[in-house]
Amino acid sequence: MPLRIAHAAAEITPFAKTGGLGDVVAGVARALGRRGHDVRAFLPFYAPVAKLDLPFVSVDFLRDIEVRMGERSFTFSIFTTRLPASSVDVYFVHCPALYHHDRIYSSDWDEYLRFGLLCRAVFECCQRMGWSPDVLHAHDWHTALLPVYQRSLYAWDRLFANTRTVLTLHNLGYPGTFAAGVAGDLGLAPHGHLLHRDDLAAGRFSFLKTGLIWADLLTTVSRTYAREIQTPEHGFGLDAMLRARADHLVGIVNGVDYGEWSPESDPYIPQRYSAADLSGKEATRQALLAKVGLATTPRAPVLGLVSRLTAQKGFDLLFDTLPEFLFHRDVRLVALGSGEERYESLLAWLQVTFPGKVWYYRGYNEELAHWIEAGADIFLMPSRYEPCGLNQMYSLRYGTPPVVRRTGGLADTVEPWNPVSRQGTGFLFDHFTPEGLRWAIDTALRVQADPEAWRQLQRNGMAKDFSWDRQVLEYEKAYGRLRRQR
Repeated sequence: MPLRIAHAAAEITPFAKTGGLGDVVAGVARALGRRGHDVRAFLPFYAPVAKLDLPFVSVDFLRDIEVRMGERSFTFSIFTTRLPASSVDVYFVHCPALYHHDRIYSSDWDEYLRFGLLCRAVFECCQRMGWSPDVLHAHDWHTALLPVYQRSLYAWDRLFANTRTVLTLHNLGYPGTFAAGVAGDLGLAPHGHLLHRDDLAAGRFSFLKTGLIWADLLTTVSRTYAREIQTPEHGFGLDAMLRARADHLVGIVNGVDYGEWSPESDPYIPQRYSAADLSGKEATRQALLAKVGLATTPRAPVLGLVSRLTAQKGFDLLFDTLPEFLFHRDVRLVALGSGEERYESLLAWLQVTFPGKVWYYRGYNEELAHWIEAGADIFLMPSRYEPCGLNQMYSLRYGTPPVVRRTGGLADTVEPWNPVSRQGTGFLFDHFTPEGLRWAIDTALRVQADPEAWRQLQRNGMAKDFSWDRQVLEYEKAYGRLRRQR
């Protein structure tokens, strides 16, 4: 039976994106729409979004809506447009007083109000639409107040009497923690019995922790990460709460949009290819090296890297490993990303120190990301922790076996190569040490030197199906579980 599902998030691709969150929200919403569900998504009308050349339409009955938040009052209106290649309408909350920033996130004092208003706007819009969602699906801390708002400020409205709430934890490392006084500004002071009292006594208020308490169902973006976050090592201080709610926690691996990421149809790469004919991959490899000005020695393996440059992504391990391989081995490195200065400086230093072997692009470039996925021989993703990850799944599809650490979604999506059975899709190391990464890269290079084994490894990975049409079935099961609990 079709469901009415509302998704609320800080990012939805292609409108607003800083990382994988926007891709995932768009992917699951689009796939649910294809399955016949009534899906509606809510997103702030950020200043950069307003500049996009898209057919935004003002919704006449959703204009100049006033919301009281503590002693402040905000007025918002709604614009809408269709999520590309879908039946999903996206509703943009237009409130210049809060969303005038030139970027999605800010460090300004009103950050909590920006996302508090987004949560309030979901309820206010549903009321005026006369639309009763079966599921309110919140994503990360930004919309984690949806469950508590349903039980407090909107508990009186029978429109939401049968609504169930889902909170997806894309990355537990960002809890949305503010001073305790924000609870009053968010309209929650009269409902203190619903809040985490120890936190309030300690002078803090966490969006994410509040959502963890009251969401009917918790999901996260891989099975292994669902287990890991219940441990002190990966729980960021929330592991005890997550263990207490283990019966309401489900791990669902993210999907991939193969309409955008597939070598058979990729509009960015110079030559398309498939598992049946990999000649186009070698041509793309040569084109990539020529494009970035690196020496095109036929036997030199190309290591690819596309990432945010943060400690989470495991780049501390590169300081002791990459210089060694570049000095002693005939390899190339093509890297794209930005983030912490120390990692940017490392990649810039490698480019200067190993001319003709290393090329680094600071920032993000969509076309270049596709070129690297298609043109590299081996993809590096040595994450310290990884809730799910998308690039390793892109790499598998492009016949670019990944080197990854056995953690989170990397453990769920990459299978270790077995030289005897010829099964497996990549190279995994367990211990977060330079020695672990060094072993994995060295193993990959040795297998890559055997053309027959390497082609089998590539085809194994390219045969894997992590499409949203497959992964969305798990969300349907989770939603069905909530419906049965009414």
